Amino acid sequence: MRIFRLLKIHSVAFRFGLDEFFLSHGRLRILRAPIRWLTFWRKLERPRGERLRMALEALGPIFVKFGQMLSTRRDLLPHDVADELAKLQDQVPPFSTEIVLTTLEKVYEKKIDELFLKFDEKPIASASVAQVHFAVLHDGTEVAVKILRQNIAPVIAHDIALMDTGAWLAEALWPDGKRLKLQQVVSEFARHLDDELDLMREAANCSQLRRNFLNSPLLFVPEVHWDYCRSSVMVMERVKGIPISHIEQLHKQGVDIPQLARMGVEIFFTQVFRDGYFHADMHPGNIFVGEDNRYIAVDFGIMGTLSDEDKNYLAQNFLAFFRRDYARVAQAHVEAGWAPKETRVDDFETAIRSVCEPIFDKPLKEISFGRILFQLFQVSRQFNVEIQPQLVLLQKTLLNIEGLGRDLDPDLDLWKTAKPFLENWMDEQIGLRGLASRMQKEAPNWAVIFPQFPRLIHHILSENKNQELEEKMTDLIAEQKRQNRMLVIIVMLLATLLLWQILL
Repeated sequence: MRIFRLLKIHSVAFRFGLDEFFLSHGRLRILRAPIRWLTFWRKLERPRGERLRMALEALGPIFVKFGQMLSTRRDLLPHDVADELAKLQDQVPPFSTEIVLTTLEKVYEKKIDELFLKFDEKPIASASVAQVHFAVLHDGTEVAVKILRQNIAPVIAHDIALMDTGAWLAEALWPDGKRLKLQQVVSEFARHLDDELDLMREAANCSQLRRNFLNSPLLFVPEVHWDYCRSSVMVMERVKGIPISHIEQLHKQGVDIPQLARMGVEIFFTQVFRDGYFHADMHPGNIFVGEDNRYIAVDFGIMGTLSDEDKNYLAQNFLAFFRRDYARVAQAHVEAGWAPKETRVDDFETAIRSVCEPIFDKPLKEISFGRILFQLFQVSRQFNVEIQPQLVLLQKTLLNIEGLGRDLDPDLDLWKTAKPFLENWMDEQIGLRGLASRMQKEAPNWAVIFPQFPRLIHHILSENKNQELEEKMTDLIAEQKRQNRMLVIIVMLLATLLLWQILL
């Protein structure tokens, strides 16, 4: 099956003239003239970025998803290609009602009427991996039922294998390939797709995010109905709200749009820096606004996680940016090991300043984070900064936040909105509150360890005594061996002298 998939990819790539991307490489330029001569009949009137986007759409939803992710990696792509890939929409025709009903009855081993009081056969949403239907449980609870597409896993596995091969070739042929860790990017993409293929994982993601924002005035996350969840079916509370992209309806509801934009920024930074766990697919189709003006999140297949080290690094960089402390930004990259140790911090600082300084004191409508990221990636290439694959989802989410904020309130000052939150978070991490919080967090461990201190100290001292005794015994044995060797030498000398006397 893989060979047929590979042939289709070659066919689509040839039809849309994607060989242009490979023939631009220095080692392959010799093939440019012969291929153009052999394909003189092929007309390629559209720009290369548009042709690449159309090719990915023709190859199917998995390639569309990968193109969406690539659009956030402006270090990998020319800006015209990245801008075009950002237009990719994951819109897939729904699968038939017959397949839906058959899947549900097979999974639950019950008739559909036994499962639900009412089931809407028309899907409310359809994507590459699953589609969603509304239903009503027998107790009257309104729910949303997400159903995985049949036989999607083998298709994804084959496509991922082909992407990995392509990444390997790119790393082998492209000078920047190894630095950009393309195979790790594909691996990261595959890991998140695996999560999307198991709806029990998505249900767990939803449950975790709901717990993080339980009773929050900012964000509402629907409740999971665990008794109905399986690896191929997820059932959760039905939410009702206005899509966040419908600005006119929000105005009619009396929503304070600038305040809503500020709330979105706070939700993002809360997820990233407080929890280290964030919704990584925050495009307008996955966000609604409820009657209480809170954000409502859906679709939890792609979630990002950050370690404490990542959070601290990012917070320090954000704060340094907000304070225009570019020397600290440069130094943080070196300290984190992302930039080589021999990097000239002053040169790195100057390069970062040239990118960031022009954007301060400007409203969001005059700032393009996409362009800024591209310029920063250009700087990172110049100074051999290693791209961190675990932050790819964060970059993607940042671009989603930019688009969302631009739609809601173009005059939003992102810096002023985010700076107080980050300063407060840093104080909680490294200030007195941070110390108190960590002491409180470690208190249960101390309660267990502290009573054991006398025994542990005695054990350590005993080990030291035993170690000292072992060292003394080793020294004595070594000394004895030296003495034995000397005795053997003396005996041999005496024997030699005796034999000499006899011979004389």
